[in-house]
Amino acid sequence: MSVRLADVIAVLDEAYPPRLAQPWDSVGLVCGDPGDALDSVTVAVDATPAVVDEVPEAGLLLAHHPLLLRGVDTVAASTPKGALVHRLIRSGRSLFTAHTNADSACPGVSDALAGALGLTVEGVLEPVTAAADLDKWVIYVPRESAAAVQAAVFEAGAGHIGDYSHCSWSVSGIGQFLPHEGASPAVGSVGTVERVDEDRFEVIAPARIRGAVLAAMRAAHPYEEPAFDIFALLPPPADTGLGRIGTLAEPEPLRAFVFRVCAALPQTSWGVRAAGDPDALVSRVAVCGGAGDSLLSAAAATDAQVYVTADLRHHPADEHRRASNLALIDVAHWASEFPWCEQAAGVLRARFGASLPVRVCTIRTDPWNMGRHGDT
Repeated sequence: MSVRLADVIAVLDEAYPPRLAQPWDSVGLVCGDPGDALDSVTVAVDATPAVVDEVPEAGLLLAHHPLLLRGVDTVAASTPKGALVHRLIRSGRSLFTAHTNADSACPGVSDALAGALGLTVEGVLEPVTAAADLDKWVIYVPRESAAAVQAAVFEAGAGHIGDYSHCSWSVSGIGQFLPHEGASPAVGSVGTVERVDEDRFEVIAPARIRGAVLAAMRAAHPYEEPAFDIFALLPPPADTGLGRIGTLAEPEPLRAFVFRVCAALPQTSWGVRAAGDPDALVSRVAVCGGAGDSLLSAAAATDAQVYVTADLRHHPADEHRRASNLALIDVAHWASEFPWCEQAAGVLRARFGASLPVRVCTIRTDPWNMGRHGDT
């Protein structure tokens, strides 16, 4: 079975939805023709010349970090990144990036890091949240007019849930009202309590069309003063977002957990640094693959005993340690994200099987190549 680049892109966009990417990010197809047949996929954290050398011709390089993250006005072959783009195109190779969308996806980068450390993920450190942009409408209408009022609010844009339209829920009951002087009741008369067989129906609608739904409902409703409620809905708890919170099968001292991190992640010149009481027991762990000092406060607000991430800067770490007992473990950026490569490869293998060879590039693309122990 021939696999097209477009087929792989569809799978990757489903696993790592582009909508989850940060506004400043650059994700998706960098070069390549979606209509071309694809012979293989190579997964890596970075697109470097050495990594590209390992990508077979007519193959796709799936990279976590964008090659062209910042705005560019040239990809001339005389520039380092331009030269790489030219090499890819000339050999029929493609480049696709899944960056902060892979960070926030479920499962994503932090899930892979948690898995490498032997953690069972139980929550998201900083969930993706959206404004409450949906309303629930509850409308009361005489039974014989219910279909017309429903049709009107559906036409105005209410009643959509996912790939379905005209969605509603109804129940029958008895409505009661007493018209006073000045009223012009459609049913009953002034001064007399009226009881009417009515339907109560509920629909969902985007908050931005609240005015249109209200106008449509009033125009179709037979009553002078329709009875209705509008409830602004809160977004449901998200399983997507940055970072994860996980648990160990058995508590262990921080000292032992630091060794666990060292053993689980590929070695780098950066190594593994930790701050905290070596004898303190660790059972719950916050993790964030990649640079995570922006989530220090979120991690401190959890009941985790340690936070594992990368690129912790001196001053944020110092301020955190003064205010919190949450231990810190700082690893190399590349090492914290490398477990994602196997996760992403697994997504593609599960979909395409033997029809598309997928491999993880093991070249260390961490920019630091020397440490206190010399070359590594």
